[in-house]
Amino acid sequence: MNTLTSTDYQYDEGLRNFMLNMFNHTAMGLALSGVVAYFVYATGLVYTLMSGPLAWVVMLAPLGMIFWYASAGQNWPLAKVKNFYYAFTVIMGIGLSTLFAIYTAYSLTQVFFITSATFAGASIYGYTTKKDLTAMGSFLIIGLIGIIIASIVNIFMASSGLSFVISIAGVVIFTGLTAWDTQRAREIYYSHGGDERYGVQFALSLYLNFINLFQMLLSLFGNRE
Repeated sequence: MNTLTSTDYQYDEGLRNFMLNMFNHTAMGLALSGVVAYFVYATGLVYTLMSGPLAWVVMLAPLGMIFWYASAGQNWPLAKVKNFYYAFTVIMGIGLSTLFAIYTAYSLTQVFFITSATFAGASIYGYTTKKDLTAMGSFLIIGLIGIIIASIVNIFMASSGLSFVISIAGVVIFTGLTAWDTQRAREIYYSHGGDERYGVQFALSLYLNFINLFQMLLSLFGNRE
């Protein structure tokens, strides 16, 4: 593993292309999810898909896909990783369509730009910092497990106070994970080269960070219809 104190990466054209490709996949995945989400909402399909047993399928399908990927996806060839990634963003888009029915268009737009600025700042920090973020990443993973457990508990408690704490913690955790994942991508490039497969894999992590950060910020600042 290359030392984080080196500044050579600043002038590495291969690294630049690798990171650009990774962020392009992240952006295209987010755009695809947004288009799908709006289409499902605008056509009224959201009310069909989110009622009855179909609602459980829509909500649990992304989780099932992530478990499948975690258990088998690390050794997939590039084409299969890409197909999985974009299929996943489509499925996520279907679930995200409910946001159009819950929040005002102005809120969605405003929070999207706040999320984009926060995400960009965290990514720039992760890319440029000479500090090793490994310890922070381990702490953030523990925090992520904590907010998942708290979120499940709050389904039954329906506590607005706990929901607020979860959202605040989520903003901190997913901002930190964005910086950590960006740094990890940089180090993967140094240790494994510019294989696009790694870029798509990290694009998936960054995509999830962005979506979760967006939802946490929306719960804090969004205005409901």
